[in-house]
Amino acid sequence: MPVAKSPTQDALLILDNVSFHIGSQKILTDVSLTINKGEMVSLIGPNGAGKSTLVKLILGLNKPTTGRIDNRTGVISYVPQKFSVPTILPLRVKDLIAQASPKRLSSDERAFVLDKLILAPLLDRQIHHLSGGETQRVLMARALLDKPNLLILDEPMQGLDPDSEELLYAFIDGLPPFLACAMLVVSHDLHWVMKGTRRVVCLNKHVCCQGVPSDIAHLPEFVALFGQYHTNHQSPYIHHHDHCQHTH
Repeated sequence: MPVAKSPTQDALLILDNVSFHIGSQKILTDVSLTINKGEMVSLIGPNGAGKSTLVKLILGLNKPTTGRIDNRTGVISYVPQKFSVPTILPLRVKDLIAQASPKRLSSDERAFVLDKLILAPLLDRQIHHLSGGETQRVLMARALLDKPNLLILDEPMQGLDPDSEELLYAFIDGLPPFLACAMLVVSHDLHWVMKGTRRVVCLNKHVCCQGVPSDIAHLPEFVALFGQYHTNHQSPYIHHHDHCQHTH
């Protein structure tokens, strides 16, 4: 007789009633969240909702005031919203790329990442000379070259031109099996969130609601924050993320 899986057997990350306070200011209260292997989760919420604080807690940069974080991820990679290098520091793209672990991917796999993100023409350029789109491509490559079990993207498309957005969205959607990973995407791009991910977590200092995009779009908590989201009465659009074993 097959052994039934434990509900937490596939969990990479479990937050159990996590709160974070600064003095009397309650930044986050009783946040419970589980991210499973291969799952893509979008985190949305208004400014000041605590999204950045939640990411810092997951990365271990802050410790929760109360509650428990069970982190089983092994390797977490993080792509920040902004990345600046002092002009006095002559850091080239190839210098940043070289900091990735050489043992996580084969040479062919590393070459695939650099090719898909069109980084060959940028390798000898200094980071502070890059455009916003070029910088995000470099940061994405640097994050994936460590072959993370969990990839956290913090507003990865903020302020990018349409061509750069399209390239990065297509790259995320077409990750090959050797880059299989779970993803937590913090985003204000509600259109992409509702059409491009399997599970959405709505945060406003606590978890207001979470679930499949087509389900939560009609919940009062979602509507109160974002208004009515119209899908033009089409069938729910689902990206094919079988390469990352993304679950429904």
